[in-house]
Amino acid sequence: MTNQHTHDHHGSDHLHYRDEPDIRDKGLSHNAIGLVGSVVVAISTVAPVYTLTGALGPTVREVGLHLPAVFLIGFIPMLLVAFAYRELNKVVPDAGTSFTWTVKAFGPRVGWMTGWGLVMATIIVLSNLAGIGTSFFYLTLGKLAGSDWVASWDHNKAIHIPTTMVFIAAATAISYRGMTVTKRVQYFLVILQLSVLALFIVMAVTKAQAGDFDTSLSFSAGWLNPFGIDNFAALTAGLSLSIFMYWGWDTALTMNEETAGGRNVPGRAAMLTLLVVVTAYLLTGIATLMVAGVGDTGLGLNTDNENIFAKLADPVMGSGLGTMLYVAVLASSVASLQTTFIPVARTALAMATYEALPPAFARVHPKYRTPGYATIVAGVVTGVFYTVMTLVSTSVLQDTIAALGLMICFYYALTAFSSVRYFRHDLLRDPRDFLIKGLMPLAGGLMLGAIFVKTLVDAWSPGYGSGSSVLGVGSVFVIGVGVLVIGVVVMEVIRGRNPRFFRGEVLKVDTPVLVPDEG
Repeated sequence: MTNQHTHDHHGSDHLHYRDEPDIRDKGLSHNAIGLVGSVVVAISTVAPVYTLTGALGPTVREVGLHLPAVFLIGFIPMLLVAFAYRELNKVVPDAGTSFTWTVKAFGPRVGWMTGWGLVMATIIVLSNLAGIGTSFFYLTLGKLAGSDWVASWDHNKAIHIPTTMVFIAAATAISYRGMTVTKRVQYFLVILQLSVLALFIVMAVTKAQAGDFDTSLSFSAGWLNPFGIDNFAALTAGLSLSIFMYWGWDTALTMNEETAGGRNVPGRAAMLTLLVVVTAYLLTGIATLMVAGVGDTGLGLNTDNENIFAKLADPVMGSGLGTMLYVAVLASSVASLQTTFIPVARTALAMATYEALPPAFARVHPKYRTPGYATIVAGVVTGVFYTVMTLVSTSVLQDTIAALGLMICFYYALTAFSSVRYFRHDLLRDPRDFLIKGLMPLAGGLMLGAIFVKTLVDAWSPGYGSGSSVLGVGSVFVIGVGVLVIGVVVMEVIRGRNPRFFRGEVLKVDTPVLVPDEG
């Protein structure tokens, strides 16, 4: 890395951060994606339509009419953490993002576990995206064919699992081919899903105001008030769900070595992504509450229905346009399945480049300039994970999603704390640095840390999640803690083989150095 990052400090002095000498170029394709492309790919990873259809029901069961309030407060820690990502990326623009930054701030072991948390969270999401994609594929086919029999194929594991494997293989192949192919596919899929979602919101509000349904409600500003939520447990459960809903915006940063336009672009893309997503969530939350209410009869959202959009599509949009909502969920899950390979493959690539994973993961395809080996391994692991979980129990698959919130809080919080520690000598230089690099990331990290601890305490109970347990301990706790414990074991095995990284000889723990501009 030869570029120098200029740091103006409002013109009071002319300083820049000296580049980290140990940051290595990975051989990825440079200038492959710009600001708009980064935002599109990051929105795709978040998968707003797919995420909403699965999370609206469970969130309403926890917080009722305060659904929009939970979306709003779930956004706050994400925004605070995004500032940490933005500032760290300006100084250390590395595809390893959270892994690299936490190594720099806290050392090899904490950094390795942060990378592990990101990789495992992504594998869990990939498997669930593939499963939802398959479900909506057969639901859409059944709807187009007017056949409940075709729609029922989704429940036949002999058909469902092979179809899911095809989706995973196709997504792996597109990611393998590189950022340019990825970008083209994503523009179409993201525009499609957001357009259909906007149409659904307009039609839902219009029909609710016309009083077309028994369940319809008038909008109330109280829906946006988090203090109206009855108890703290419901609030944290709702928050955990909303954190899962925002997850994926950091893909914009993972592409930093491939992004055109300088070091500020990835951070800007992450901020724009969060603003688009929170707007979509708030409007959809309000629209669905207005049209369906929170009852457990009729269109009411407080039901065990896993796919809220499948339930509301025809009543709100009519049978013709309703099919488009099915297609939008399918597009959202398939689009996200493909882009979600980006962070896992690039994190594994960076970890291998710095000798924290076996060297094979550091291979970059000579033509496509992608982490080819890491992408394929991610695809294979996702396929195996999904198949095993589906054959073992669908409730276990549900609990992996609940455990996912733990993984996300774990690595986002550590990244936020990295900003505070890494920039600790700069925090008193001026109020902006104190606020943006210190106070805001610290607040975001503490919020996510509190949710992590509260979720762990709650998940100990067998009643948390699907209700299944192992030796009397809730399976969400077992999966979440189990993944982290396995990470420690794998880390120690790799440490025995690759001691240089763990001795701090490859990536050094240090703080950024401000030096005067030349001339």
